[in-house]
Amino acid sequence: MPPLIEYDDATPEVRAVYDDILTTRKTDYINNLWKALAHHPPTLRRTWERVKSIMGEPGTIDPLTRELIYIAVSVTNNCTYCVATHTAAATNKGMTPEMFGELMAIVGLANETNRLANGYRVEVDERYR
Repeated sequence: MPPLIEYDDATPEVRAVYDDILTTRKTDYINNLWKALAHHPPTLRRTWERVKSIMGEPGTIDPLTRELIYIAVSVTNNCTYCVATHTAAATNKGMTPEMFGELMAIVGLANETNRLANGYRVEVDERYR
């Protein structure tokens, strides 16, 4: 893995994205994902814009539910980094340990029944089409 690009070592293009992250998130911290993506500024910029839009702009799904969905997908994809960062974000938005436990039960159940349905090649019922 190439070294992470810290703010002081970043190009002006990367610093512009970092500054937007700092301002948007009202923080003084750039996390390691952004520092890794900074090796390819177009990917850094594109990814940040999508995250800012999908996770940060108002929508019909509330911010905590968005984080719970992100955790569920990250657990399923085995992304330790994303599970950690989005669990922290969800906790800051009100997730309790009990909610996390329930979420993990749902993720485990969904993964099990998904695999069973795929393994048995279960045809979708007509009423659900």
